[in-house]
Amino acid sequence: VDAFQAWCGPCRTVVDLFQKIRNEVGSNLLHFAVAEVDSIDALEGYRGQCQPVFLFYAEGELVAVVRGVNAPLLQKTILEHL
Repeated sequence: VDAFQAWCGPCRTVVDLFQKIRNEVGSNLLHFAVAEVDSIDALEGYRGQCQPVFLFYAEGELVAVVRGVNAPLLQKTILEHL
Protein backbone atom coordinates (compact mmCIF):
# COMPACT_ATOMS: atom_id res chain seq x y z
CA VAL A 1 0.00 0.00 0.00
CA ASP A 2 1.39 3.38 -1.02
CA ALA A 3 0.37 5.53 1.97
CA PHE A 4 0.38 9.17 0.85
CA GLN A 5 -0.89 12.59 1.85
CA ALA A 6 -3.18 14.58 -0.44
CA TRP A 7 -0.70 17.43 -0.84
CA CYS A 8 1.92 15.19 -2.45
CA GLY A 9 -0.14 12.43 -4.08
CA PRO A 10 0.78 8.77 -4.57
CA CYS A 11 4.26 7.84 -5.75
CA ARG A 12 3.82 7.30 -9.48
CA THR A 13 7.42 6.25 -10.10
CA VAL A 14 6.99 3.08 -8.05
CA VAL A 15 3.96 1.88 -10.02
CA ASP A 16 6.21 0.71 -12.86
CA LEU A 17 8.36 -1.26 -10.42
CA PHE A 18 5.33 -3.00 -8.91
CA GLN A 19 3.95 -3.80 -12.36
CA LYS A 20 7.29 -5.30 -13.42
CA ILE A 21 7.48 -7.49 -10.31
CA ARG A 22 3.82 -8.45 -10.62
CA ASN A 23 4.41 -9.61 -14.20
CA GLU A 24 7.39 -11.69 -13.05
CA VAL A 25 5.73 -13.40 -10.06
CA GLY A 26 2.16 -13.64 -11.28
CA SER A 27 -0.80 -11.36 -10.81
CA ASN A 28 -2.47 -13.43 -8.09
CA LEU A 29 0.38 -13.03 -5.61
CA LEU A 30 0.93 -9.28 -5.59
CA HIS A 31 -1.61 -6.50 -5.22
CA PHE A 32 -0.84 -2.79 -5.17
CA ALA A 33 -3.07 -0.13 -3.61
CA VAL A 34 -2.88 3.51 -2.67
CA ALA A 35 -4.33 5.06 0.48
CA GLU A 36 -4.65 8.72 1.39
CA VAL A 37 -3.62 8.88 5.05
CA ASP A 38 -5.48 12.15 5.63
CA SER A 39 -8.82 10.42 5.11
CA ILE A 40 -8.16 7.09 6.88
CA ASP A 41 -8.03 7.23 10.68
CA ALA A 42 -6.14 3.92 10.97
CA LEU A 43 -3.25 5.50 9.01
CA GLU A 44 -2.98 8.74 10.98
CA GLY A 45 0.46 7.71 12.26
CA TYR A 46 1.79 8.22 8.74
CA ARG A 47 0.57 11.83 8.44
CA GLY A 48 3.00 14.73 8.34
CA GLN A 49 5.79 12.89 6.55
CA CYS A 50 7.37 14.27 3.42
CA GLN A 51 8.42 10.93 1.94
CA PRO A 52 6.34 8.07 0.60
CA VAL A 53 5.64 5.17 2.93
CA PHE A 54 4.98 1.70 1.58
CA LEU A 55 3.11 -0.75 3.80
CA PHE A 56 3.35 -4.47 3.09
CA TYR A 57 0.60 -6.81 4.24
CA ALA A 58 0.41 -10.59 4.16
CA GLU A 59 -2.76 -12.40 5.19
CA GLY A 60 -4.17 -9.15 6.61
CA GLU A 61 -1.16 -8.40 8.84
CA LEU A 62 1.39 -5.61 8.42
CA VAL A 63 4.69 -7.39 7.76
CA ALA A 64 7.00 -4.58 6.59
CA VAL A 65 7.28 -0.82 6.15
CA VAL A 66 9.60 0.91 3.68
CA ARG A 67 10.03 4.66 3.91
CA GLY A 68 11.14 6.54 0.83
CA VAL A 69 11.54 5.50 -2.77
CA ASN A 70 14.31 2.92 -2.68
CA ALA A 71 13.62 0.60 -5.62
CA PRO A 72 16.12 -2.13 -4.63
CA LEU A 73 14.79 -2.22 -1.06
CA LEU A 74 11.18 -2.25 -2.25
CA GLN A 75 11.90 -5.13 -4.62
CA LYS A 76 13.78 -7.06 -1.95
CA THR A 77 10.97 -6.56 0.56
CA ILE A 78 8.32 -7.69 -1.91
CA LEU A 79 10.20 -10.83 -2.92
CA GLU A 80 11.01 -11.75 0.70
CA HIS A 81 7.34 -11.65 1.67
CA LEU A 82 6.00 -13.51 -1.34
